[in-house]
Amino acid sequence: MSEQTNETPFRYTAAMARDIEVAWQDRWEEEGTFNAPNPAGPWAEPESVADHGDKLVVLDMFPYPSGAGLHVGHPLGYIATDVYSRFHRMLGKNVLHALGYDAFGLPAEQYAVQTGQHPRKTTEENMTVMRRQLRRLGLGFDNRRTFATIDEDYYRWTQWIFLQIWDAWYDESAVRDDGGLGRARPISELVEELESGRRAVPTDDGRSWAELTETEQAKALDAFRLAYQSEAPVNWCPGLGTVLSNEEVTNEGRSERGNFPVFRRNLSQWMMRITAYADRLADDLDRVDWPEKVKLMQRNWIGRSQGARVRFPVVTVMGEKADIEVFTTRPDTLFGATFMVIAPEHPLVDSLVPEGGWPEGSHDDWKGDDSAASATPRAAIDAYQLAASRKNDVERQTEGKDKTGVFTGTWATNPLNGEAIPVFVADYVLMGYGTGAIMAVPGQDVRDWEFAEKFSLPIIRTVQPTEGHPDDEAFTGEGVAINSANDEVSLNGLHVADAKARVIEYLQDKGLGEGTVNYRIRDWLFSRQRYWGEPFPIMFDEDGVSHPVPDDQLPLTLPDVPDYSPKTFDPDDAQSSPEPPLSRVPEWVNVELDLGDGRGRRRFRRETNTMPNWAGSCWYYFRYLDPANQEAFVDPANEAYWLAKQPTPVEGAPAGTRDPGGVDLYVGGVEHAVLHLLYARFWHKVLFDLGHVQSEEPFRTYFAQGYIQAYAYTDSRGQYVPAADVIEEPGRDGQPTYVFDGQLVNREYGKIGKSLKNMVSPDDMYDGFGADTFRVYEMSMGPLELSKPWETRAVVGSQRFLQRVWRNVVDEVTGQLRVGGTGDAEPDQALTTQLHQTIAGVREDFEGLRFNTAIAKLIELNNAVTKLDVPPREVMEALVLMIAPVAPHIAEELWARLGHTGGVSYVPFPVSDPSKIVEEQVTCVIQIKGKVRDRIEVAPDITEDRLRELVLARDKVKAATADGVRTVIVRAPKLVNVVPA
Repeated sequence: MSEQTNETPFRYTAAMARDIEVAWQDRWEEEGTFNAPNPAGPWAEPESVADHGDKLVVLDMFPYPSGAGLHVGHPLGYIATDVYSRFHRMLGKNVLHALGYDAFGLPAEQYAVQTGQHPRKTTEENMTVMRRQLRRLGLGFDNRRTFATIDEDYYRWTQWIFLQIWDAWYDESAVRDDGGLGRARPISELVEELESGRRAVPTDDGRSWAELTETEQAKALDAFRLAYQSEAPVNWCPGLGTVLSNEEVTNEGRSERGNFPVFRRNLSQWMMRITAYADRLADDLDRVDWPEKVKLMQRNWIGRSQGARVRFPVVTVMGEKADIEVFTTRPDTLFGATFMVIAPEHPLVDSLVPEGGWPEGSHDDWKGDDSAASATPRAAIDAYQLAASRKNDVERQTEGKDKTGVFTGTWATNPLNGEAIPVFVADYVLMGYGTGAIMAVPGQDVRDWEFAEKFSLPIIRTVQPTEGHPDDEAFTGEGVAINSANDEVSLNGLHVADAKARVIEYLQDKGLGEGTVNYRIRDWLFSRQRYWGEPFPIMFDEDGVSHPVPDDQLPLTLPDVPDYSPKTFDPDDAQSSPEPPLSRVPEWVNVELDLGDGRGRRRFRRETNTMPNWAGSCWYYFRYLDPANQEAFVDPANEAYWLAKQPTPVEGAPAGTRDPGGVDLYVGGVEHAVLHLLYARFWHKVLFDLGHVQSEEPFRTYFAQGYIQAYAYTDSRGQYVPAADVIEEPGRDGQPTYVFDGQLVNREYGKIGKSLKNMVSPDDMYDGFGADTFRVYEMSMGPLELSKPWETRAVVGSQRFLQRVWRNVVDEVTGQLRVGGTGDAEPDQALTTQLHQTIAGVREDFEGLRFNTAIAKLIELNNAVTKLDVPPREVMEALVLMIAPVAPHIAEELWARLGHTGGVSYVPFPVSDPSKIVEEQVTCVIQIKGKVRDRIEVAPDITEDRLRELVLARDKVKAATADGVRTVIVRAPKLVNVVPA
């Protein structure tokens, strides 16, 4: 890294870069350079909006303010969106680019538990560090629009949106404006339909709506609400006193933090009825411009599949008739169902397990692996359920032949052939998928075959295997049906599609089942037994009926608590129940209010769970549009302007599809491509259905950025060691070795971050090179969508590029301008062609987020100028403007030194002139009295007159013809012979 010396006091160094960058950052902030005008609301500037023309909303994924601060991998997407935003400002667009903070979450709460420090203090300190680091990077955000999810003015509207969802239901028969069926409607409209009798009251005794008590009415409405409470299977960890996500549970069924046992329990939780939107969430993926791999991930998560629901009759131990309902995508194989499997949590389990000993016909290997517990069905099932509760869903579904299960003691009936088939409990069936029960067809399913072999169960093939298929393996392919007939229907000889259609028709005629569509997606678990999250704006009366906190009392803020930890229990106490931290503040939990319903003041109990951090990140892009609005979460006019639907389909969507509106460009990591994007789409569609917004999708275009990777090092125990302290030494075989604290360590590539101890701070880059160099390096590393290796030693190449640009404008010794004035140093044809080719290419690359190739073109152009004694002003001014989106500080400084005022942010981006691009050039030989004295590069189609003019203007020709010219012989484009007088 070169530094300033007494001989070159005006060299562009890290120190000079710092001074330039901080000065311009101060000026941008003081002048509000990146403030985007709104058409309405508190920041209404309709005239300015009209002046801008087109609008553009550019969005970064909501960052969490980590205590470790940023590492060099974090800014990759922020720099990319900043380059894109700056480029489009120069194209004359009204660009909205802002950044807030997703500030609720577990890390701050865990730190609070350890230290007793309020999570707000920790989080705000982290945000201060992150704001400083981001500001130093020179990102052009509209900082008026910055907020955090923990701001009361923000989560007031998070709670308000939750109440809109809670106070809505999904009417599958409602006709939407686009002609489709199904949309959310206010609960008040459901009540009106129930009162009028237009909709049947969901009771078993035929009572009218008016005949139900208020409590019964409330419970009936809860069954329709889009936000509701339900008993749901969760990962309960008594030792930590909280419910854990699947990601927080190890493969051994223990908590990642503390290594405590984790049990699957049904607990009352808030749920979001996202399943009501499954079809729209899947279908509308065709309307957005997203990477196909991301669309596929969402479609797989939604998991829409066609098949049939089939009811298998069973008699409970109490002698009552019941049905075990299954969903199958292969109803054509029903004749081969030789046993059934239900999940350990299935609600029918208890009614199927007889008291006393095993019934006749129970095989010994059906009774479980625990000999002590296999004496009776009840003991075996209880032991099995306990063991299953200690496994997570991934572990339960792991493929392998070590299938486990226990016979319930009851047989069901195959509805097609009348055969009695045993019903097992097995953990590879999950209650959260399908109906929690399967019909097992071992002849056509690998898992069922393995289970049947282990438990000595019959195997019947119902599809003819292909020739050569092994006799001892399930056949999972397609073929003609065999062994599939009864006295009323035969599938034999039919191919799969025809066999499915015939058997579904038969099931429906007989009332045994029906064709249906099933979904993998399940309703969204929305409760957390934690402190640091948005309180639910819900209260319960003495009858357990839920009521909303009145709007004028929002936000419902978090109280101070004596202890941030949830109550913990004996680690093995699987029957314990959560007691969240908020439950320890009785004066907050228990309140007396008059709801204005004519019943006077009543006692209520607040919900003590909090919302997950998904809540705040579901709608933050709306608040960027109108964060100062105290009357609404967004002004309708602002939402319509910024997220408006376009009359033409979005690029990348199938022909004929309608543009859904939404953010114009969303850039972020693919790790959030399923849950965050899916949850945000759900909230957005509910708000659209209820008339609060006009756009139908949150993100019109999504770009999945890659990661920045770096070398990480592990010691002999496999533990990561600080990468910065590892020393590279030469090895005996010429290959380098790596040493930490005197011990050899192994080198590997990994995602840069705190856990791998290979973080590189952007602060180090600012100090060592400057922010512009850092920006240029990250954008030139490779395609934005690919992961790339970080190499600090390579950053110097980006610094040298900027130093050469600086030297082409500013003399390092005197500080004076080096560029020629207009007319003093005109670029030749070759440079003119390269300039306009570069302008065209860079514009195209910036538009397509191909920043690495744009920078390569700029380097080539600058190198061409470097060879000249006097850099042409025309070229250097265009080069500075093209560099401005990537390296804005140095561009601002050079633009000012070139004599311009007002900064570069809104200067029109250079436009290529196709007429000035000569794709090919030829060398014209210049002779004086028949001897070669000069050469010139010209266009192959140059005219004789133009070529004569160029040649006579050459210095060598002028010197030789001081006394005049006798004649000029022109043979365009390759030869000119000048004869002096």
